[in-house]
Amino acid sequence: MEDPLNGLENSIKVRRKQLDALLDERLLNAKRDEEAALRARVAADPQLAAATGDPWTDIAKAQLRERELYLPYTFLEAGAGFNSRLFSYARTLVRGAAERPKPNTERLREYRDAALARIAQRLGAPVPLYPALDTLTLSFALERMREWLGPDDPIVRSLLAKDSPDMLAARLVNGSQLADPKLRQRLWDGGAAALEAAHDPMIEFARSVDAPARAVRKRYEDEVEAPVDAAAERIARARFRVYGTSVPPDATFTLRLNVGTVQGWKEDGHEVEPFTRLARLFERATGQEPFRIPDSWLRVQGALDRETRFDLSTSNDIVGGNSGSPLIDTGGRLVGLMFDGNIHSIAGSFWFDPELNRAVAVDPAIMFEALRKVYQADGLLAELGRR
Repeated sequence: MEDPLNGLENSIKVRRKQLDALLDERLLNAKRDEEAALRARVAADPQLAAATGDPWTDIAKAQLRERELYLPYTFLEAGAGFNSRLFSYARTLVRGAAERPKPNTERLREYRDAALARIAQRLGAPVPLYPALDTLTLSFALERMREWLGPDDPIVRSLLAKDSPDMLAARLVNGSQLADPKLRQRLWDGGAAALEAAHDPMIEFARSVDAPARAVRKRYEDEVEAPVDAAAERIARARFRVYGTSVPPDATFTLRLNVGTVQGWKEDGHEVEPFTRLARLFERATGQEPFRIPDSWLRVQGALDRETRFDLSTSNDIVGGNSGSPLIDTGGRLVGLMFDGNIHSIAGSFWFDPELNRAVAVDPAIMFEALRKVYQADGLLAELGRR
């Protein structure tokens, strides 16, 4: 459970700070002013106004519809009501058997040709499965689905009219054979006929909830995603028409350059320096997690230069997904590797606050110090010309 728990804790941290940002009147006032200015510029140009229409109202309507669809979509299609690795295998097999016979362009996007090899690899991977854990997570998910959708919801009633969440989860997990990767591979290769002949309770369960899950997915895609995407595109075109290249477009996971400087920030009245050094690692060490230093570092601590720069903060505008990006100086030299941001940078999903938002990179100096003295990675250092 370590990975799922770490993921949940990280998600809670992110959501809390995003909520803090949305409750910051500076942010909302800035966004209101930006929107009002853009709409005024659009309205002042009859040709642009005719081409743009009113995408803001379209998005507002779609958001109201999203409120109505959010819970059923989350529990049925997104799978929050069926948190089980065995169920994930079963849904993949059921949907794969239904989707693969269709023309590629008519399939659910996750079952198009480009994704099939990856799906087959996942199904055939000999990953350990722990029935007690799968039973626990599935039971908990069923309980939450009943809590949030209500005991009178048709899907909830069909699944839990006779069984408790604990009983249903135990019956499905204990009766399923899908923990066997060879069986999963045979069922994937065999398609619908093989699934019918398997009589696996988890497969039958996945099949029983597939139609309502697909139905809410289609409504969500048609009534929320499609109108929002279309409206956002019209707003983006209007922004480009009005502002040209004076403002950057939204990030789309394509290559982009972002300019910033090495900079600290002020936290609760105290200046935070833009550099950390190796000495702070040992100063903070307690011997217990999360402040336990690995033995490999402790063995060579006397040989390490404690003034080595470890991390640095910059005023670059980053957000989740930027980890691994190179930090390059004005001379074109690699001077850092982005891997995080300070806590305020989480608000970068919505806006950039130049006073607080900071990106964090690891300094190459500590990389070389560690490669040389901790890991003795002489071959790698030679390749890098730093032996």
